[in-house]
Amino acid sequence: MTVVAVIAQALLGSGALLALVRLARGPSLLDRVVATDTLLVIISASLAVHAALSRDPTVVPVLVVVSLLAFVGSVSIARYVGGMLMQSSTGDGGNVGLPHAAEERAAEEREARR
Repeated sequence: MTVVAVIAQALLGSGALLALVRLARGPSLLDRVVATDTLLVIISASLAVHAALSRDPTVVPVLVVVSLLAFVGSVSIARYVGGMLMQSSTGDGGNVGLPHAAEERAAEEREARR
């Protein structure tokens, strides 16, 4: 069983090293976000492997917290970047992504101002 543990941890360690390289070198914000998410997934997998091989159930709450941190962080960054992209796609911060009725209402308000 120790050979399996060594191989699993070596593979996870090399994946974490590659994720750290992408985190340091990533030219854009999204590259760094994906690298951070990948790193958190690798940490979760390492904790799961440790808990399974050592049969230690006290690691499970830490595993849940790290997994939730990865999920909430990814979703919040995705919403932030999505909002930035929506604002930058229209020059005046217009109504990108609004429902059809709201777009019509905004167009009527713009025409009423003219």
